[in-house]
Amino acid sequence: MRTSPLMSVQKYLEVEAFLELSAKRVILDVRSPLEYDAGHIPGAVSFPLFTNSERAKVGTTYKQKGRDEAIKTGLEFVGPKLRHFVEKAQEISNGNKCLIHCWRGGMRSSSMAWLLSTSGMQIGVLNGGYKAYRNFALTHLALRKKLFVLSGFTGSGKTEILEELRRTGENVVDLEGLAHHKGSAFGSINQPSQPSTEMFQNILFTEIWKINKEEFIWVEDEAQMVGTVAIPREFYVNITNGNLIWIKQDLQQRIQRLVKDYGDTDVEELKKRFVQITKRIGSLAVSEALAYLDEKNLAAAAEIALHYYDKAYLHSHKKRKIKPVIEINGVGKTNHEIAEELKRWKQKKYD
Repeated sequence: MRTSPLMSVQKYLEVEAFLELSAKRVILDVRSPLEYDAGHIPGAVSFPLFTNSERAKVGTTYKQKGRDEAIKTGLEFVGPKLRHFVEKAQEISNGNKCLIHCWRGGMRSSSMAWLLSTSGMQIGVLNGGYKAYRNFALTHLALRKKLFVLSGFTGSGKTEILEELRRTGENVVDLEGLAHHKGSAFGSINQPSQPSTEMFQNILFTEIWKINKEEFIWVEDEAQMVGTVAIPREFYVNITNGNLIWIKQDLQQRIQRLVKDYGDTDVEELKKRFVQITKRIGSLAVSEALAYLDEKNLAAAAEIALHYYDKAYLHSHKKRKIKPVIEINGVGKTNHEIAEELKRWKQKKYD
């Protein structure tokens, strides 16, 4: 347990206990806004002790003049804001109880906890701070091994099948949904801005943390990079070693799914994405796709894209030497029918 002269006025909590309490208490992240934006515990409220510029000034003072002068500089910044901190914390806390953390569980969280404790609030401080949380999250993700991995060519409806599995009570983690990206050159179209890799990993951990470690989770087969964010290496290894399930779909079904997904997208945006993959599919294929888009023949353009992505998908699987534990023929079936077939297979084999 961390020792501190402020220990008597607040309770220090290990990561697991801190997270359990966070379901009932608000988390105040007292790091700077820049630190918070780079990555934070999902649901935590930015409650900075210092602004970005103030934190930089304190750090510079520490390097140039030492700890004592840095503390004095910090007090100059914080002093005028003490009343604001108390009033704001009381406003957003649940029953005058809240949780606090900084980067390493040091002076920033201890100081804020002391202040709020003196106002009558019950405070829990994360022992080891956000750094301890990150270590805990990544370790937990590495341990998760019970995965069903839906695979299949682009346009096979894997995301929709996952949604149907979730709707019927299965444990599902939608990696593309969490990453705000569908995993291809076209994957960011009609999606919100992607989180940072650090934030994506925090969100992923939060989803996994909700699920009993003895239960299976359904995920989609992904590359380690989903757009600009990276799946944690250890968790990605678990995906590649998971129970792979191949979803077989008819080419025309897949084309129509892409037409549905991207039919409302501005043609110029689609043309720009094709140009971006010229080196991958060749200038001739891109020229043909652009001509089809000018003719508003999205289906023909989609077929050109699928030809490339099918080859890339097969190459990836051959390289990884993965064999599906089962192949589901989804031709002519609804997502509900496919999901029910998957559940029957799971129950027969694992339950």
